[in-house]
Order: sequence, then C-alpha cells, then structure tokens
Amino acid sequence: LVNASDLRRQGSGAAAQRILVSSAHPGEGKSYCAVNLALSIAAEMESEVLLVDADFAKPSLPKMLGLPDGPGLLNALTDPKIDPASLVLGTDIPGLWVLPAGSSKTNADTEYLGSLRGGEVLERLTQGAPHRIILFDSPPALAASPAAALAKYVGQVMLVVRADQTGQG
Repeated sequence: LVNASDLRRQGSGAAAQRILVSSAHPGEGKSYCAVNLALSIAAEMESEVLLVDADFAKPSLPKMLGLPDGPGLLNALTDPKIDPASLVLGTDIPGLWVLPAGSSKTNADTEYLGSLRGGEVLERLTQGAPHRIILFDSPPALAASPAAALAKYVGQVMLVVRADQTGQG
C-alpha cells in the first residue's frame, strides 16, 4: 500500500513529489496503474495528486477518466506564454487533477521536455504545493524517448511489468 507522505519523504525537494510511471513496452498496464495510484493518493487526507499524461503519441488519461481532451503539457512546453497550471483539469474526485498531453503536434517532444522550458514547466506544477504528488504517465521506455527525458526531473520511477509477458531482458 502506498502512502503519499512516505513518497514525499523518500526524496528531497520538488523531485521527491514527482513520480514517473512507465513500462518497457506498450500494453503492459502503465496508464491503468497510474490512474489507480492517483486514486489511492487522492483518497488520503491532506494529499492531492496531479496526473500528467506525458504519452504524447498515445494519450489516454482524459478518456479513461471521462474528461475532455484538449490543450495540455505539450502546449505549455511549446508556448512560453502558457501557464501549465491553467491547463489542469479538475475531476469529480476530491484531490485528483489531470493535465492532458495536449493538442500540439510536434516531432520534438523529447527535446521540449529536456529543454530549459521543460524544467520550468515541471517546476511550476510543483510550486507552492507541498502536499501535491505529480504522477507522469509516460510512453513505454523502450518505444519512445520522452520517458528518459522526464526521468531527470523525478525523484522516483515506477516500472510496470506484465506478468508472464514482459521479458526480463
């Protein structure tokens, strides 16, 4: 069982509030696990969770949660005039917020994540919220490179593997 205060204690600074959820390959259940972890954290007192859809090629979180798809993380990365906090969507679950992947299309998503602007956007999401845990639902690590770019901004990584299907290699 995961406790939000335990997650915050495991690291230091804003990075301790950020968790990357990834898998080796597509279809291993990482989005499902990210949503369930977010729901578990949101249920705790004095905790809130921001679930970020960082799988730009195959965004799925808004649809899974019955939310509209629209501007999101990629829009904030590509346009310095956009405040990423203004793109966060509320849910009907107290303490659970969602940042969609975004409606911008680019082949340079990894470069944007690794840029100075990428760091600023992720800092803004943590700013002034000591009780907020940010979960990044990333693309599979072996299929795309945004997971590696996001890894430098997080304090913890949760790697999802599918029983009897994900190879040890």
